[in-house]
Amino acid sequence: MKVAISTDSGQVSAHFGRCPEFTLVEVENGNVKTKEVIQNPGHHPGFLPKFLHEQGVTKIIAGGMGQRAAMLFAEQKIETIMGISGSIEEVVNKLVKGELEGGVSLCQPGAGKGYGFDKTICDHPEQKEC
Repeated sequence: MKVAISTDSGQVSAHFGRCPEFTLVEVENGNVKTKEVIQNPGHHPGFLPKFLHEQGVTKIIAGGMGQRAAMLFAEQKIETIMGISGSIEEVVNKLVKGELEGGVSLCQPGAGKGYGFDKTICDHPEQKEC
């Protein structure tokens, strides 16, 4: 299984599409086989599902994403796990042990409309900047 985790400074990013990077982790037989960090190639409607599918990703882990994005990933046969926070190391350990449980998306509906990496107003009160 190959997993893409939305990443921001070693933590799971609350904003899937606008995260600065992705941590790609390949898990085989309960062990981490490979782990690499790649820059987010851009947040364009429909681009990331195809891009990550081409990378062999079968699962997405993020704080949140919109319903349309989740639907586009489902079309690519990529499972999404939302509501995740914490360090990448903690999340990968839980994933490998089968203990990672998703929850409600941390992104508010419509939060990303009209914005990109330059968004300055955050929809998450616990964050000072997006």
